Amino acid sequence: MSELLSLRGISKIYPAVVANDAVDLNIGEGEIHAILGENGAGKSTLMKLIYGVIQPDAGEIFWRGVHTQVKSPAHARSLGIGMVFQHFSLFENLTVAENISLAVKGSLANLSSRIEEVADSFGLPLDPATLVHSLSVGERQRVEIVRCILQEPRLLIMDEPTSVLPPQGVELLFHVLRKLAASGCSILYISHKLEEIRTLCDRATVLRDGVVVGTVVPADESAPSLARMMIGHDIPHVSHDTATANGKVMLELNDVTYTPEDPYGTEIRSVSLQVRRGEIVGIAGVSGNGQNELMRLISGETRLAKSDSGVITMNNAQVNNWSPERRRQLDFAFVPEERLGRGAVPDLSLGFNTLLTAHRQGLSRFGFIRFDEMKSRTDKCINDSDVRCGGDAARAGSLSGGNLQKFIVGREIALAPDLLVLSQPTWGVDVGAASAIRQTLVELRDQGMAILVVSEELEELFEITDRLVVIFEGRLSAPLATHNTNVEQVGQYMTGQFDAPLRSGAVA
Repeated sequence: MSELLSLRGISKIYPAVVANDAVDLNIGEGEIHAILGENGAGKSTLMKLIYGVIQPDAGEIFWRGVHTQVKSPAHARSLGIGMVFQHFSLFENLTVAENISLAVKGSLANLSSRIEEVADSFGLPLDPATLVHSLSVGERQRVEIVRCILQEPRLLIMDEPTSVLPPQGVELLFHVLRKLAASGCSILYISHKLEEIRTLCDRATVLRDGVVVGTVVPADESAPSLARMMIGHDIPHVSHDTATANGKVMLELNDVTYTPEDPYGTEIRSVSLQVRRGEIVGIAGVSGNGQNELMRLISGETRLAKSDSGVITMNNAQVNNWSPERRRQLDFAFVPEERLGRGAVPDLSLGFNTLLTAHRQGLSRFGFIRFDEMKSRTDKCINDSDVRCGGDAARAGSLSGGNLQKFIVGREIALAPDLLVLSQPTWGVDVGAASAIRQTLVELRDQGMAILVVSEELEELFEITDRLVVIFEGRLSAPLATHNTNVEQVGQYMTGQFDAPLRSGAVA
């Protein structure tokens, strides 16, 4: 296998951290190569160096055997390098086709046809005429993936691509990636799903604290052995006993029907749901089936109009038209799926981002900020959640996606709410941190908290939830006792087959 890309002694140093330390990496033509590591291990920095977003402080890059300085993303694309970022680079007020046209030549009509063809072949359905601002996080990732594929790259960098797919779609994506590899396209594949790495990738390079600790053949390793290489120790198993039944109802949606103003949004249709103290309820579904609209209705970012119907109740209070701030006064905490912009303000420090949701808990007095209290609370969140950053003064936007996610989840848990709602709580988080977050949620449930989790990670939902519902085109299935169902049945529900019987097979 001839080398397509070779990195030799690549280093990148920031004032607070050595992101990459003398990294060597070789990618062969037609190879699917995984990059593994904890959040903050240096994966994103290394990918940005390859893509020309930033420049190395030391080391050399060879592209097809020629010493090359990748000067910019445009230069990288001209070489044949495409990348799907963890934080997407899309213009929200443009359509899918218009966004893709900025990087791919062709008329909008011709491009729209090509977008639909490629999207369908990958199992990533997209409407080229949809405005990006109306898309969920998962749907935006689809746009990024399709845009890269249409550029016909020789090296495709993919970050957590299966987070947008139902179980049935993962194997289709793998089939297409193998076809791309067979045609000579190399793939750098970043994922925290270790079984995916073992199934798909030819080799894997493992980073820890910016240093390469080894390159292995994933098929020759087990998921636990890969995890040990990543984090340096075994991952503890999440302990999940049976939930306490009949706790107080903390969140109830009663026959809620909502029509979004955005013509490309998903209508919520006759949704009823209860979440009680002492239980974790999960919502499964393929991205874009109404999760975003439903979460905004619960958080108060969207409120029911006179033309809508139904009742939303929190802690015995009807909150149909309450603001997010007023709902939080009912001891409600919320983790949105979109980290930057909704979960955190990118240009504010972690300290001020803590203040945004915790100001009522002793961080202000007589309208003045108590900076010592703000710093103390932020530092505790950083330490408790193992957030890799430059301290409480670090800008939220400077953190890697996984570290920012750990901060936001930790910040909301620290509020000690009665009702906690989380959307994609471990998206982009490494396996060790994801396990810690899940265990914390179970422990909070055992202490009497009511928890609602929206996730596209079925493994996560089966690991921590007591009841499951599935959302499809704005409708919810009947609730399923998690221990009485399996992945196959939930997968059928995710395609709208709400009446599918439980088939024989191992219960997840």
